[in-house]
Amino acid sequence: MPTALITGASAGLGAEFARQLAARGSDLVLVARSRDDLDAVAAPLRERYRVVVEVLPADLSVPRELARVERRLANAGRPVDLLVNNAGFGLPLQFADNDIADEVRHLRVHVEASMRLMHAALGVMRGRGGRIVNVASVAGFISRSTYSACKGWLIGFSRWANAEYAEDRVSVTAVCPGFTHTSFHERMGLAPGHEGVPRAMWLDARDVVREGLRDAARGRAVSIPSLRYKAIVALTRVLPASVTARVARRGRV
Repeated sequence: MPTALITGASAGLGAEFARQLAARGSDLVLVARSRDDLDAVAAPLRERYRVVVEVLPADLSVPRELARVERRLANAGRPVDLLVNNAGFGLPLQFADNDIADEVRHLRVHVEASMRLMHAALGVMRGRGGRIVNVASVAGFISRSTYSACKGWLIGFSRWANAEYAEDRVSVTAVCPGFTHTSFHERMGLAPGHEGVPRAMWLDARDVVREGLRDAARGRAVSIPSLRYKAIVALTRVLPASVTARVARRGRV
């Protein structure tokens, strides 16, 4: 059976990736900070789909814990066929108002951890084949603080890596959802209803993951789930950055 390693797997899109991949018969390695939360996701997947589910508790902002996940990916004797870089979090304030230590931790999880895990995975996948899915965001196409900058980096790096490693039979896809019903906003102390975003703009996590996996299987460098967000991203290419920045202040994607 193929094996998928998913970070941020205890809730939200990460847990949904785990459910859909288990339903397809993939064995799993689930990564998140809390073992209890991981066990709560893993147990029903083992029972329902009869797949092997390994739990690997790790805080990706802590170097020694991140290194454990790197070693798991670099283990050629137990190869990972699909890496899903999904771990991440948002910050509640604008850059100048956030604690700089929180901003640095934010950067480590979104950028450094994703880069290190990709590097470890590629060491085994090159020539053998594999897929990497980086969960980015529509925010990566919009000028808005460090979250947008981190996601923009992930999109750009995924585009390059997808072309660079195609000959090695490795695809790299940045999945870029818009506002999605998960616990992301609640962890920031915000309920979705407080975001000032119309109901029609919210996506279902199942649809985001289904479309993201489909585009990854097709070898696409960027996946933007839903036609409405594809249209929004197209608009960002022609609107001034000052306009998109004002719109982005209404909510967090």
